Amino acid sequence: MTVNAPDILNASILIVDDQEPNVSLLEQLLSEAGYTGVASTMNSQEVCALHRKNRYDLILLDLQMPGMDGFQVMEGLKTNEADRYLPVIVLTAQPGHKLRALQAGAKDFISKPFDLVEVKTRIHNMLEVRLLYKQLESYNQVLEQTVRERTAELRESEARYRSLTELASDWYWEQDERGTFTKVSGPVLEMLGIRVDTLAGEHSGAPVAGWNEAEREELQAKIAARQPFLDFTLSRVNGDGSQQKFRVSGEPMFNQTSRFIGYRGIGVETTAKN
Repeated sequence: MTVNAPDILNASILIVDDQEPNVSLLEQLLSEAGYTGVASTMNSQEVCALHRKNRYDLILLDLQMPGMDGFQVMEGLKTNEADRYLPVIVLTAQPGHKLRALQAGAKDFISKPFDLVEVKTRIHNMLEVRLLYKQLESYNQVLEQTVRERTAELRESEARYRSLTELASDWYWEQDERGTFTKVSGPVLEMLGIRVDTLAGEHSGAPVAGWNEAEREELQAKIAARQPFLDFTLSRVNGDGSQQKFRVSGEPMFNQTSRFIGYRGIGVETTAKN
């Protein structure tokens, strides 16, 4: 990120001083240097409202003013939640006030009487830092918005995928690395008539009666080898003698570090309907 000279010269600056000669001197100095966005006020009580309205890139703030001094103005500026950066250079003739001003949140100071070269240098440097900060803040906002948009797109894509799989199958399923079902979409429990803890049909470590053992063992071997499978046939005989057939497809899932985290897939009952 860089700041161009025109950006600095077009920055918004507010001069706050109760002495008209000081205001006039700073306005003339900044005008001659090419700054175009300079405003001023001699009423310190207006500063916070003006900054909320205009969000100045820099405030040149006199510390000793009647009614509301510069320290009180800085405290008021801190309540502006829209701007967490306090863009203030204090103007002071009191050496003892410099450290206190910095501790109060000022970013720099200019001593009175003014050294015109020092004034221009400090203002230029301060504006460069301020505009870089604003660029970073804007970049972060764009990045956060991009993340929100991508997250919404992923959720929408997942919803469409689930909708399509539900239309094309009787259930959608996901398992963790231990083989336990973590997501099931569809009437799998009603369809199978059992509580399924693994795709191979095991529950609490014991085989569920009725399943074709050869098919189960073949499927279990594919899962153990972390192989994808397509339209694998499973069949079972129910207690009343009726038969059911199912076709399942699945693929292993891996995270960004290539660690196996489980399976996902779809299933459909293919039992012939009378």
